[in-house]
Amino acid sequence: MSRRTSRRDFLKQSSVLAAGVWLGTSSAKAQERPGANERLNVAIIGAGGQGGGNLNNIARTENIAFLCDVDDQRAGGAYTAHRNATRVADYRVLFDRHARNFDAVVVSTPDHHHFHATRLAILAGKHVYTEKPLTHSVWEARELKRLAVANPRVKTSMGNQGSAGGGFRAGVEIIQSGGLGDVREVHIWTNRPIWPQGQGRPGEEQQPPASLNWDLWQGPAPQRPYHRSYAPFTWRGWWDYGTGAIGDMACHTMNLPFRGLRLGAPTTVTATVSNNRQVNNESPPMGCTIVYEFPARGQLPAVRLTWYERGRPPMNLMQGQAQGESGCLIIGSRGTMYSANDYGESQVLLPAAFRENYRRPEASIPRSPGHHAEWLRACKGGANAWSNFVDHACQLTETALLGNVALRTGRPIRWDAENGRATDLPAADAFIRRQYRQGWTI
Repeated sequence: MSRRTSRRDFLKQSSVLAAGVWLGTSSAKAQERPGANERLNVAIIGAGGQGGGNLNNIARTENIAFLCDVDDQRAGGAYTAHRNATRVADYRVLFDRHARNFDAVVVSTPDHHHFHATRLAILAGKHVYTEKPLTHSVWEARELKRLAVANPRVKTSMGNQGSAGGGFRAGVEIIQSGGLGDVREVHIWTNRPIWPQGQGRPGEEQQPPASLNWDLWQGPAPQRPYHRSYAPFTWRGWWDYGTGAIGDMACHTMNLPFRGLRLGAPTTVTATVSNNRQVNNESPPMGCTIVYEFPARGQLPAVRLTWYERGRPPMNLMQGQAQGESGCLIIGSRGTMYSANDYGESQVLLPAAFRENYRRPEASIPRSPGHHAEWLRACKGGANAWSNFVDHACQLTETALLGNVALRTGRPIRWDAENGRATDLPAADAFIRRQYRQGWTI
């Protein structure tokens, strides 16, 4: 039960809830901030898979009050480990009927649910941690930033865990101190997708597992019959549910240059599909290259960032280093930084002569107690999490997802960041802001 609710009041509320009376709260009635040593009551939305990992991290110090999932089998381990938590299948019901009885929310659903669950959390005045990518569309990222700005008491964080790493922050310090010189070129690559993509919709219909509420799983996406190729995990390879390889990985692998170079919004984004194949309306391609052009930022020069899915940058850029399955090269006028870690936690400076003579700057970025712990500390009155929505997560997500807009239109995107639209390209509008099915409209 909530910190501010007595057992007697809780029982009264429960009886009212059983009658179906709405007891939600709004951002105008945001709850008082708990003390640093108090346990938060947390609602977990998405309790299996990645959600289970987030749940375990939160449960070390906080009380798991609610478990919200649409698949009883996938969430079975969480149900067993947290028998006292109240189970709710539909997160809309969670907020409508139970909002007085929890303080914070962790959203670990497939991508197409991120915005809806997170939006409800902010409007209810609940602190919220949402997995990457923060949203399914560019407009959603902008809308969450607007809501987070309007509700500053709500403490937020996106689940790009590398942000908390000491090595990652040390790498950002090197870049921001000018250690690499002027950076005009960045290359990032990934072995993703490692799931099927570039496919058409299955022709056959299948019966969903008895444990799965397929209608709720689809949520705001267009309704279609169940097929095992959609879930679990392989939803990433369908436009209606996932955001492809760039949605899966860019909030990790793009994070180091994005922060270090203070990139912000690009001016143009151009996508090329591998083997000159066409992009279909059902599924992202099995490989592509996306080029982002970023303008000069104060004294920092313009930057070209190239993203490769199932591709690699030219070998001559590696300066003798082996190309791993994923990596990031940040090429400066003095030296190059190479990170083969998805989270950007460890880096190699190139060439060897530059590395041997380089002296790292003094630490200027506070080190983290841990990615989840940093957010929980913010919820209890501490400094904002480094990957909070307003300062970082929404812009990083928007930038990454613009790559998908360029892919789906098949045209270069000239991005009007002020107005949130692609200049002279109305075909992009449908991919910037998606439509939601009845019952899920905003």
